[in-house]
Amino acid sequence: METSEKFEAHMNGNTLSTNSKKSYTLLKESFFGEMKNEKVFYSLSEGMFLMKNKGMNILANKKNLSDSESFKKFSKIEKNFEIKFRVYDEMRKKGFILKSGIKYGADFSVYAKGKKPGKDHSEWLLSIKDHSKKYSWEEFILKNRVANSTKKKVLLAIQDGEGNIIYYEINWKKF
Repeated sequence: METSEKFEAHMNGNTLSTNSKKSYTLLKESFFGEMKNEKVFYSLSEGMFLMKNKGMNILANKKNLSDSESFKKFSKIEKNFEIKFRVYDEMRKKGFILKSGIKYGADFSVYAKGKKPGKDHSEWLLSIKDHSKKYSWEEFILKNRVANSTKKKVLLAIQDGEGNIIYYEINWKKF
């Protein structure tokens, strides 16, 4: 873990938020979280990442949660949390910024290195799948159409049978 000052976020139901000074700094400098009503709200993947790498303590019912307690709690709330967090963690550590992709029908909207949410547009719509789960042609085409209409590319993160995550970028080809 990076040595940095500790800060607290509170779990209220399925929501993780804080109004600590450090959260405002992380939002401004590194684009962690979303500001709403003077609080910074985090996705569960962001929260887990911040807990493991940036000194965040997560409290639920005034109890400080351990990494494993947080992971277990988040896994109950969010379907496929384990693989979503692995992808989030890998990509964030490589310098990409990930935000919610729900409005596009994706798991994350991904900003290329050096791009800033609010100033720049994301480059990819990232969908995460386990290799044992199949995409229908309709689902695959829909993801591509949404990405194309929003001037983005599709990025698939597929966990293979050995637990590795393999990334595929999908583009439309115009002739």
